[in-house]
Amino acid sequence: MAILVIAEHDNASLKTATLNAVTAAAKIGGEIHILVAGAGCGAVAEQAAKVSGVAKVRVADAAHYGDQTAENLAALIVANASGYSHIIAPATSNGKNTLPRVAALLDVAQISEIISVVDADTFVRPIYAGNALATVKSSDATKVITVRTTGFDAAANSGGSAAVEALAAAADLGQSKLLGRELTKSAR
Repeated sequence: MAILVIAEHDNASLKTATLNAVTAAAKIGGEIHILVAGAGCGAVAEQAAKVSGVAKVRVADAAHYGDQTAENLAALIVANASGYSHIIAPATSNGKNTLPRVAALLDVAQISEIISVVDADTFVRPIYAGNALATVKSSDATKVITVRTTGFDAAANSGGSAAVEALAAAADLGQSKLLGRELTKSAR
């Protein structure tokens, strides 16, 4: 079965956290697909297609994916989850917001912030504020996993030649709307 990696991006460029998640997917083994959902995200899809080890990039380009709200993104992922043994996202605020919804909709347990892959069903993750490590084995048909990016090296973002495939966008659920973003700048 194939592995679906959810791309972390800003509709203009692919974030490094995605490359760490691709490395984790490669350690699991299997064909790796990247899902790019956004608005005007063609450049991100081109960057994702060049990532080493990626077989296919699936692109859902629609206005309601531009802000990457978890409700719309989770519905898209679940609608396209068949055929994937693992659904992986970086353990960023976006991944931590979206993947629990995906796991709930698929009625499976989520495996959070893995730092190592033992085999396709077994993963190592920190517990007790990182003071202990737990080895977790899942028997779910689809494993929904967030990856701690510091646990895996970034995959090479050149040399790949994945096929890019357009996905039909699902309807806007209208459950949430991003009103604005504020970036706090520090003098450090």
